[in-house]
Amino acid sequence: MQERQVDVAIIGAGTAGLGAYRAAKQHTDAVVMIEGGPYGTTCARVGCMPSKLLIAAAEAAHQAADTDAFGIRVKGDIEVDGAAVMDRVKRERDRFVGFVLESVERIPDADRLRGYARFEDAHTLLVDDHTRVRAKRIVIASGSRPSYPGDFEAAGDRLIINDDVFEWDTLPESVAVFGPGVIGLELGQALHRLGVRLRVFGVGGALGPLQDTAVRQMADSTFNQEFYVDPDARVERIERDGDSVVVTFLERDSGERLTEHFDYLLAATGRRPNVDRLSIENAGLTLNERGVPTYNSFTLQCRNADGGPSHIFIAGDADQDLPLLHEASDEGRIAGDNAGRYPEMRAGQRRTPLAVVFSDPQMATVGLSYAELERRYGGCDCLASGEVWFEGQGRSRVMRVNKGLMRVYAEQGSGLFLGAEIFGPRAEHLAHLLAWAQQQRMTVGQMLEMPFYHPVIEEGLRTALRDLNANLKLGSRIVERCMECGPGD
Repeated sequence: MQERQVDVAIIGAGTAGLGAYRAAKQHTDAVVMIEGGPYGTTCARVGCMPSKLLIAAAEAAHQAADTDAFGIRVKGDIEVDGAAVMDRVKRERDRFVGFVLESVERIPDADRLRGYARFEDAHTLLVDDHTRVRAKRIVIASGSRPSYPGDFEAAGDRLIINDDVFEWDTLPESVAVFGPGVIGLELGQALHRLGVRLRVFGVGGALGPLQDTAVRQMADSTFNQEFYVDPDARVERIERDGDSVVVTFLERDSGERLTEHFDYLLAATGRRPNVDRLSIENAGLTLNERGVPTYNSFTLQCRNADGGPSHIFIAGDADQDLPLLHEASDEGRIAGDNAGRYPEMRAGQRRTPLAVVFSDPQMATVGLSYAELERRYGGCDCLASGEVWFEGQGRSRVMRVNKGLMRVYAEQGSGLFLGAEIFGPRAEHLAHLLAWAQQQRMTVGQMLEMPFYHPVIEEGLRTALRDLNANLKLGSRIVERCMECGPGD
């Protein structure tokens, strides 16, 4: 077995691992990046980019079939060529992956080690059965993988995950989607608009990232006008019958027991961090109830079993905090920088939480989650809210995208803007404006002083902020009362 001695070893070559590698190299040349799977990030291979390619095709089909209200008559049938759709998805996907591979290939061969790593002890990694790496510091950036309940196995080889969708040569006739989260809603709606027969099943009532009851109910109602979504489904049985998956369930509204056949069961029920295959118990770290190392969210430094600071860091999907590309990039940079400069530590700047779902209408969340806002502020009535319904919003109505609800939140007393939940048109752009405002710690009053053009969808944001401003009670006494409740920043 070969032996390697390095200052920093990085487990994983995804978005977080690449960021950690670049940052660590600013401090030492003795860095090795270990990867056992294919190069090319989750985003490029099976995540952000191929899903948006499929969504773009679906939007084109949907718009072509929905022009009558504008007085535009499209004669003849709208034909979806499934093979052509998937050909473009895969070609463009491979192009994006190629860019990542080019960046990896620029890394010196001596700094790349192929194989799967596992901890022998806190400073030693075994890479497959060919190399032992002794490292002064280690960054865990091993990513995550899809997970699903064991009873889905009854579908056999008709059980697929989102990775598999992007390997199809053409589109199937039907799919049962389990999980109305980000992946399930994006892919489910896209497949529906491309002519695939579809039902979406969930458990517990969750819908995307939405937690505000009013916004979630609006989204639920709107989606169900287009395709079947049951966020709290009563599925009785999943079986395999020939080349089909058979799902028996109680229909949402009628309660009638139905049995339907689908070509595939798409499991979009979440992801689990890839730390369970690292022999993490040998690293001497404190682990949470999911078996993931506990860590400082500003330095990404893990905690030893005795609670003290470790020489091991964690970043990206592996920590299962905010599994988003921009967060993985930031965390990789912070973890790699601190691993490189260890034992000196620097707190990295964490950005305002921002998440977008590319459904139609889009979903977005900004700032602390609604549940966290309620926990921090709701008990003392220190949380103010405002809203806008897009049905009558001018520009949205002009473009016939006038569906949705946006709610915005602020702190009573100070007027500090705290966050938002959006289900509506162009939510990706509205959410960016709000995230910038929240990161700059702007008040609602300051936000209303910003320019708003006419007619634009952003005028809907102004309406929501005006509503929020009207519900604010400003004054030092309220600020003092909120501070006594301990809401924090």
